[in-house]
Amino acid sequence: MPKTYDIVLSGGALVNHDGVGVRDLAIHDGKIAEIGDLSTVSAGERVDCSGLHILPGVIDTQVHFREPGATQKEDLETGSRAAVLGGVTAVFEMPNTKPLTTGAAELADKVARGRGRAHCDFAFWVGGTHENARDIPELERLPGAAGIKVFMGSSTGSLLVADDEGVGAILSQTRRRAAFHSEDEYRLEERKALRVAGDPSSHPVWRDEIVALRSTERLLRIAREKRALVHVLHVSTAEEIEFLSRHKDIASVEVTPHHLTLSSNDYARLGALAQMNPPVRDARHREGLWRGLAQGIVDILGSDHAPHTLEEKAKPYPESPSGMTGVQTLAPLMLDHVNAGRLTLQRFVDLTSAGPARLFGIAGKGRVAVGYDADLTIVDLKRRETIRNSWIASRCGWTPYDGVDVTGWPVGTFVRGACVMWEGELLTPSRGEPMRFHQAL
Repeated sequence: MPKTYDIVLSGGALVNHDGVGVRDLAIHDGKIAEIGDLSTVSAGERVDCSGLHILPGVIDTQVHFREPGATQKEDLETGSRAAVLGGVTAVFEMPNTKPLTTGAAELADKVARGRGRAHCDFAFWVGGTHENARDIPELERLPGAAGIKVFMGSSTGSLLVADDEGVGAILSQTRRRAAFHSEDEYRLEERKALRVAGDPSSHPVWRDEIVALRSTERLLRIAREKRALVHVLHVSTAEEIEFLSRHKDIASVEVTPHHLTLSSNDYARLGALAQMNPPVRDARHREGLWRGLAQGIVDILGSDHAPHTLEEKAKPYPESPSGMTGVQTLAPLMLDHVNAGRLTLQRFVDLTSAGPARLFGIAGKGRVAVGYDADLTIVDLKRRETIRNSWIASRCGWTPYDGVDVTGWPVGTFVRGACVMWEGELLTPSRGEPMRFHQAL
């Protein structure tokens, strides 16, 4: 134990794998160095966390930061700025950029762009395609790679593997857990005529629950044949939750704050600002997701932060693009659900810290333990705030939750021992680094 710690956080309620309790926390050289009563130790800095809760750093494993290729909407600096202002300490960024992240060169370019510019730590999904299936054993182990991501249904960008043969070829090569956007492209094509011009509320009619369920059923059949592990992103239907509950040995489940918070009734108020893939659906599906969360079927939360400019969103449906901001509002929205009694604070921690580390083999993150990175999300559970567009740091500058009152707010973000945000102010220059993974070490 060093004679003097860099920082001691004192008096906060630590929420961790061993429960909730008031404990001090010492940081040294970017790592957790000691936990307990540290009232008599020496420290370069002491931070009084009385009345606050100290959580393992929130990890958002699904964000679209649009760089390279669409930086008028977002880039790695602005997206990660939004992340740390919202209490998020690390992100997995998606491959549907321009160029697509499908090879070693594109991945290395993104990693280089992130170093010294991102405010939080990061990893990048590599897009699985028909063309790169044979390269997957090497691609998924490269530095900064979160794993392989596959689009079974078309969304933003041109990545698409719609056929069973293509999905099977990819899963025959993966050794890490592969992530899937699970919508059935064939049914999407069949139902395009159901889109009503100028009416975003027809979006979930076109991309109905069968579009999602049929794709997920196909995916799990192929995964079992190939003895592969899969991760189903942004599950949006009650039927998928029930189906996936029977396949938890090989399938993990992500849900999003927008599918847990919004419903199809919100299209009347928000229009295309509520338009996502897969869609925000009626309240029956929202309650099905909450049941899946309560029953332990859901493994993690991801924001699916997918910004577009207001000018793009103002285009008449279906020309309006699907996507909304989310990385900055993930913690406030879910802390509000904690205060409403819909989930416990420890369940929130498992969904956003321990769960991602467990599923994807993230090294040194996901819990507060000696020797782990000092990634911390510090929250005031009693603070009442109103989410405003003016608070949103994303380049697109808007949120569908503008004007929404919440109880529970992130007040501090530590990334590898550095306080990068405190009380809404950025304090430390960009210091993000690529995450490390056990299967790639």
